[in-house]
Amino acid sequence: MTLTPFPRQLAGRLAARRDIVERQKDAAGILSAWRETYIMSRKQARSKAREWMERPGRSAYVTEVESWRDLGDGRIECTVRRMPAD
Repeated sequence: MTLTPFPRQLAGRLAARRDIVERQKDAAGILSAWRETYIMSRKQARSKAREWMERPGRSAYVTEVESWRDLGDGRIECTVRRMPAD
């Protein structure tokens, strides 16, 4: 008889495995992605995202705004990611 894990247990195991794989990639010198999160005014966040998009990168990498969230007090949480192009 196999026991089915609860969703929270399964999610925890998957997250732990993902962290281990990422650490192994970093240790091997393979950086899977660069990610920066900023919390700033809307104008500053737009400027920062534009700066990332205009910043020259290696040709094998793609830059994207991964998330953009209005915090409700005039500030934005913005995550920008640069990752290898497949």
